[in-house]
Amino acid sequence: MQRLTHFDKKGRAKMVDVSKKRETVREAVVRGSLSMHPKTFRNIMSGKIAKGDVLAVAKVAGIMAAKKTSEIIPMCHPLNLSHLEVNFYPFEKESRIDIEAKVRIKAQTGVEMEGFVAVATAGLTIYDMCKAIDRGMILSDIHLVKKTGGRSGTYAVRRKE
Repeated sequence: MQRLTHFDKKGRAKMVDVSKKRETVREAVVRGSLSMHPKTFRNIMSGKIAKGDVLAVAKVAGIMAAKKTSEIIPMCHPLNLSHLEVNFYPFEKESRIDIEAKVRIKAQTGVEMEGFVAVATAGLTIYDMCKAIDRGMILSDIHLVKKTGGRSGTYAVRRKE
């Protein structure tokens, strides 16, 4: 089992020192799902939500949140992201929207947390904009799909997507 890097020898939380790490291109892909009532799904997809274009607002919210990850997650390094995209994949039969964030940087540390924050915030934004008509929406299954770069190399999800 690997040693946890965010703790010192006495078990106290610490920020990892990445100053001696080599700068490499690093990328993370994170996905999650938002399930909802069929009427809510139809209203989002047809632009009938009173608060506006739900997916456009959620995309911007996810991007903005990812850029502020270090302000939310205590031990994250502040990063200047090179690339970030948030995409939505609607599934009408399931009344579900899958959310995906792809984050890239050339740095000494990875961007997985930025991807997680982008997906979660995009999902929460959709929930917020639609909660007046559907409080039963479920944001779930937020997970790392792939990460590349850095000393640990490539990780790809080992479960069926």
